Amino acid sequence: MDDQTRIEIEAAAFRRLQKHLMEDRTDAQNIDLMNLAGFCRNCLARWYQEAANERGIEMTKDEGREAFYGMTMAEWKANYQTDTSPEKQAKFAVAFKENVTDKE
Repeated sequence: MDDQTRIEIEAAAFRRLQKHLMEDRTDAQNIDLMNLAGFCRNCLARWYQEAANERGIEMTKDEGREAFYGMTMAEWKANYQTDTSPEKQAKFAVAFKENVTDKE
């Protein structure tokens, strides 16, 4: 497989993951994704932003999130985010520290 084809296939897989999380499984909460897998929609949006920045494209955290979510964070939270338990919040603090804080 040549590099261009590989890049196009990787991009298609990313777009499908994005669609799955943003349209098909809006019920999957970010906190649950982070607690289980060590990443969430916000991580994917941050990776998108970082890739843009590495290529000289200025993009803020909020712009990266809006590009990934297809809406503002406030809109996403209002439409899809649900309340969570103290137990999940405690697990999230650990998962965030292990997977995000140390990586920044």
